[in-house]
Amino acid sequence: MASLLYLTTKYRELFVATNDTPIVGILMGSASDWDTMKESHKVLEEFGIPHDYRVLSAHRAPVAVAEYASGAEARGMKVIIGAAGAAAHLAGVIAANTLLPVLGVPIESPSLKGMDSLLSTVQMPGGIPVGTLAIGKAGAKNAALLAVAVLATTDAGLREKLRAYREKQTAAVLAVKLEA
Repeated sequence: MASLLYLTTKYRELFVATNDTPIVGILMGSASDWDTMKESHKVLEEFGIPHDYRVLSAHRAPVAVAEYASGAEARGMKVIIGAAGAAAHLAGVIAANTLLPVLGVPIESPSLKGMDSLLSTVQMPGGIPVGTLAIGKAGAKNAALLAVAVLATTDAGLREKLRAYREKQTAAVLAVKLEA
């Protein structure tokens, strides 16, 4: 337990929080993933959901990832989004260290266009689930919207914001007029 306390103190300053009590965490494997994961951040900002975001690598900072994930519930987190490319083990490592819902976003990689990331994120052993979304920015946006939906199951105000968001989206589609 002393080791966990040390890690909590040591790594606490590494997490960028949008306010003092984040309830959603966004972790990404490298700084280059931020271009994609900004989509999650924007959605959570739009819904007023306190969140933090940080680069933590499953391979280059495994202790920090385990610390973040294992202490997330005690810090008030409700959902964690994990995004990585190539080997894409981050979401799985997070899920192995927490009981919270973990949403995985495969990052598009240059060599295989994100298929490697998708397969690495989605192929989890039975018993350690990761809800895997689409490759890239669409997946990042949908991960945040799914986090909103999870949170909305116990927050009527947030549920109404989500309903309004969906209605606005529908209205925009129905307003499209095509010319022949």
